[in-house]
Amino acid sequence: MALANRLVDINLLYSVAGVLVGLIVGLTGVGGGSLMTPLLVLVFGFHPATAVGTDLLYASATKTVGTTVHGWRGTVDWRVVRRLATGSVPAAIATLLVLNHLGEKSSDTGHAITVVLGVTLILSAVATFLRGRIVAWLTPRVGTVRGERQAMLTVLLGAVLGVLVSLTSVGAGALGMTALLILYPKLPINRLVGSDIAHAVPLTLLGGIGHWILGSVDVDLLVSLLIGSIPGIVVGSLIATRVSDRVLVPVLATVLAIVGIRLIV
Repeated sequence: MALANRLVDINLLYSVAGVLVGLIVGLTGVGGGSLMTPLLVLVFGFHPATAVGTDLLYASATKTVGTTVHGWRGTVDWRVVRRLATGSVPAAIATLLVLNHLGEKSSDTGHAITVVLGVTLILSAVATFLRGRIVAWLTPRVGTVRGERQAMLTVLLGAVLGVLVSLTSVGAGALGMTALLILYPKLPINRLVGSDIAHAVPLTLLGGIGHWILGSVDVDLLVSLLIGSIPGIVVGSLIATRVSDRVLVPVLATVLAIVGIRLIV
């Protein structure tokens, strides 16, 4: 009964925020955590841990839909997904255990999450704005690896993403996708996108459940965000082809950088 009462306590302001973030995600493909988590912290005043935990479950729900579509179209490389998950799942569990030990709702932990979130957003801004140049420079140096070395680097990437996503809910989008483009230059981009989204489902779900157990998920907020974000993503996806990347990418990268700096300062 308590859960049912929560589910009907919808905040329309949060739903509007969900629409805006969903619209941008649909337009750009950038993960919602890069926008939603700082929005919840800076604008709505949520504790960083609550913002991260709620956003992780929000992301797992939205990315499940995306994975279903990509899986149906055959644009998921499950080998890549398994390699990423081999690194990310243990890293996520370890991160959650550390947060539990430190006290996730403490002021020190909240400050640490905020700083790491800010740095990750700045790196995401760089990866978003300079992705082409980064990939072009690193691919000849890294993208030629094959076999066990490629697998080990992918597992290592998964571990890094497991820590970042569990701690900040950010990283699997701009950073993860850039790294996959470097490690797998011969795979079609749509298969890399599908693999990145598919890997994000168990990672965000695990992180979200962990934060829920630690008491850092706001169910009312979660439902309000989902009500707004789902139609936002649909609309954004439908009009994405009509908006030039030359306009969207610099604006998005600038916003991420400004928000990241604001969180650190």
